[in-house]
Amino acid sequence: MVEVTTSIMIKAPIERCFDLARDIDVHTRTVWKHTREQAVAGVTTGCIGAGELVTFEATHFGIRQRLTSKITDFNAPYLFVDETQKGAFKYLRHVHMFERHGEGTLMTDTLRFEAPLGWLGWIAERLVLKSYMTKFLEHRNEQLKLLAEA
Repeated sequence: MVEVTTSIMIKAPIERCFDLARDIDVHTRTVWKHTREQAVAGVTTGCIGAGELVTFEATHFGIRQRLTSKITDFNAPYLFVDETQKGAFKYLRHVHMFERHGEGTLMTDTLRFEAPLGWLGWIAERLVLKSYMTKFLEHRNEQLKLLAEA
């Protein structure tokens, strides 16, 4: 299992950052364009909340795939957690944390995941997936920062 943590300071109120981070429409606009990510089931537009599911379809590594996540923990505007219910990963848990810092917000993402395929997955996690997922989160966080600060 691999863990990736990213943090970014945003000059915007915590409530704005929290709501933008859980908005499905914003999510699909702030991820890499080449993934052509879209919500196809569950909550497909607006803000997702406690206990709700979303299924995203996206292209990663040239393969079109689906991932269904459920919001398993929710404490507005400080935290929400989504966990994969179905998809390419054996395990994936994404913790979104928000802390007030003066007039701004520190947004921290902690992503823990495990690839399938035993030792081949273990190698892929360390050689490819850790870096890929870090860059994916950093890009999305930068895009969220731009929206929140606009």
